[in-house]
Amino acid sequence: MSLHARKVDGVPEETARVARAAFPKGSLAMRIRDELGELFQGADFAGLYPSRGKPAWSPGRLALVSVMQFAEGLSDRQAADAVRGRLDWKYLLGLKLADPGFDHSVLTEFRDRLIAGDAGIELLARVLDAAAEHGLLKAGSRARTDSTIVLSAARQINGLVRLGETPRATLNSMAAREPEWLASWVPSDWFDRYAIRFEDTRLPKGKTKQTELIEQIGADGLRLLAALHGPDAPPSPRLFDRVQTLRQMWIQQYVLDDGQVRRRDLMDRPPGAERLVTPYDAGVESTISQGVRAFGLRRCRYYGPAKVRLQHQLTATAMNFHRLNACWINVPRARTRTSHLAALRPVE
Repeated sequence: MSLHARKVDGVPEETARVARAAFPKGSLAMRIRDELGELFQGADFAGLYPSRGKPAWSPGRLALVSVMQFAEGLSDRQAADAVRGRLDWKYLLGLKLADPGFDHSVLTEFRDRLIAGDAGIELLARVLDAAAEHGLLKAGSRARTDSTIVLSAARQINGLVRLGETPRATLNSMAAREPEWLASWVPSDWFDRYAIRFEDTRLPKGKTKQTELIEQIGADGLRLLAALHGPDAPPSPRLFDRVQTLRQMWIQQYVLDDGQVRRRDLMDRPPGAERLVTPYDAGVESTISQGVRAFGLRRCRYYGPAKVRLQHQLTATAMNFHRLNACWINVPRARTRTSHLAALRPVE
């Protein structure tokens, strides 16, 4: 297969007329085309194809089909059938009504080319760029650290976020199991500091303020560990995985210097192979609920790390399709669940 330049004239008039008659309110596929235009160009994939040989089906269209396949949870055969038989997909792809589409095996070949060229992430990047161009994604705005990419079910939380998330996860675990004991002594400012996930908060940018927060977190962690080993503490929490993780993390990251808690120097910390890199190393997953519940992210479609990585990239792109669609049709956002710790906050 080779790549040859093709002139794209937009959505054929007959396809647009019939699709709009069948979907007067539109659909996910049609809104993607209307709002973002032709997302992927054949030239974007020029490096994946040789210059000679039989002309390939448009890689830009194959990219759209691949993302829509994950957006709707379709197999290769079902996706190929949708290209042939669904009006809204023909509208999205800019195809004539009589276009016969392609054999389902073409999708497998296209994924192999994406993997060989490490181009899967470019699909997600292009969708985000298009959203930014249309004012749907603001640069520098507050966002979750995992909101634009889903590469693994276990998140690697680094630096300040890792340190803050460890006591937060422990406190939340204690609040779920021993709420009365925790509420009897927990400082009021901890509700402000640890009620929500650390990556969802605005962290200080200056190095001095970051150091102050790191030391404050260290002191909070030591106070929590002391309370858990105090005479009034219930015996069971000491065995919780979260508590053991907190204890190990603090041994690796902090030291008492003349009664003052400070973070260990980099050379004084354990080697990378022995160091905890997230507070969830005990095997607890940290991922996006939507990815697991609506897009089957917990299960792998394919064998091999490279193919699974591409699955995650396509899933992330498909999730953004659905989130953009929810924005366009004004679907209200679900209420954020109140954490167990936040539920213990005294009423003022």
